[in-house]
Amino acid sequence: MSLKKLLDLSGRVAVVTGASRGLGLQIAEALAEQGAALAITARKAGELEEARDRLARAGADVQMIPSDLGKPEVPAAVVEAVMARHGRIDILVNNAGATWGANAEDHPLEAWQKLVNLNLTGNFLLCQAAGRASMIPRRYGRIVNIASVAGLGANPPQMEGTIAYNTTKGGLVNFTRALAAEWGKYNITVNAICPGFFPSKMTRATLASHEKYFIEMTPLGKLGGDEDLKGAAVLFASDAGGHITGQCLVVDGGAIVV
Repeated sequence: MSLKKLLDLSGRVAVVTGASRGLGLQIAEALAEQGAALAITARKAGELEEARDRLARAGADVQMIPSDLGKPEVPAAVVEAVMARHGRIDILVNNAGATWGANAEDHPLEAWQKLVNLNLTGNFLLCQAAGRASMIPRRYGRIVNIASVAGLGANPPQMEGTIAYNTTKGGLVNFTRALAAEWGKYNITVNAICPGFFPSKMTRATLASHEKYFIEMTPLGKLGGDEDLKGAAVLFASDAGGHITGQCLVVDGGAIVV
């Protein structure tokens, strides 16, 4: 089979969470360009509508599902909505997430629980629901978890602490490995992308203080850009990555190696 065919997502249905802007929207654009039908979610309906319209103008088939995946009853409802329209889920990109800046000794319990509920529990429940409804019965699935370099190590000492974010992203890294081991027998691959610093609403405050430092510490000498996750996402979502599972790919311009 040609590489072009292996990367083709025509006829596939992809769910992308947190797709109203930033990394999620970038990934949704890439999957749609390769032919996938999309179901996109985000908490803010207005921003999600803008993303839907942008994707639709580019020719994508887009289903919009406003949802707060930090609430335990929501992931199953999202899967139910996608199944009602498409009857299948081939690709699941777990991108929705949140962060909280506070030193460990001052970190509010409420904020800790909010991040655990969204960054970890929401991803688990969405994988579980998609697996039960479509991927396991059909013996096919591609799950892509968007973790972070923050899940592979600590923050530089000069930065404000984000211990709940680091902890939940670290949990998502090992969740990826554990689920890959369990669901390989169903021909479901589970991989993670660990982005470094990309300009986004989530990273705005950190980059305002530390952008120069991060660029200087990155071998490629730049932050992540609007195209830099597309290739990794399509690889993991397509048959080109069909023999890759349980892996965590760092996309950070090489910063993790220095």
